[in-house]
Amino acid sequence: MDLLTENQPETCASLGMECGACVRQAASSVAAVCHGLEPAALHQVFFQLFPSSGCKPMALAFTTAYREVGEPQRQILALATAAA
Repeated sequence: MDLLTENQPETCASLGMECGACVRQAASSVAAVCHGLEPAALHQVFFQLFPSSGCKPMALAFTTAYREVGEPQRQILALATAAA
């Protein structure tokens, strides 16, 4: 099975994956690579990663998780900039 083409809640659930944990992990990975994305860009990334209509309700959770993960990174960057 290819999760890139079969990324649907039913498929994920059959593998023992839970939507919330999956979305949080994806948001964390995106935050590690792409800092400071605006909401429109976050939605675009979410819908590219999770194209199934069954995943749409998790878009807000993805954005929230991205912001939560990114906040400590922004604070570290601010401290490093202030120290320089």
